[in-house]
Parts: sequence; C-alpha cells; structure tokens
Amino acid sequence: AAPGRVVKRNTHLLGLAALGWLGLNFPLITLWDHRVTLFGMPLMALALFLGWAVLIAAAAWIVERGDDDN
Repeated sequence: AAPGRVVKRNTHLLGLAALGWLGLNFPLITLWDHRVTLFGMPLMALALFLGWAVLIAAAAWIVERGDDDN
C-alpha cells in the first residue's frame, strides 16, 4: 500500500479508537444504566456488547477496504 494510504488508514483507526474510548467509558455509558432488560439481558450489557461489536466491525472495514483497487 502507498504511504499516504497507510497514514490515512492509521488516522482513521486512531479516530475509531478515540471514539470507542469515549463511547464505552464513563459518563456516556451511564446513559444505558437502567433497570430494563431486552431479550433477557440488562440494557447496559447489551449496549456494551453491541458497541464493542460495532467497533470491531468498523475496524475490520477500515483495514480491509480499498486493498483490492490497485
């Protein structure tokens, strides 16, 4: 990959890490702290699992996209 592509990808991954840190950290995670269950799971646990899954999917998409267009 070209050096410019690597820098852009790394910048996007760093931004995603910062977004994940903010989204899955106090005080934003307390938005989900309620005595509510969805599909038998507490809302906070469900939000953490889904947030983590979205971060993994977004990281995979950033790393894998654009490698085939050379």
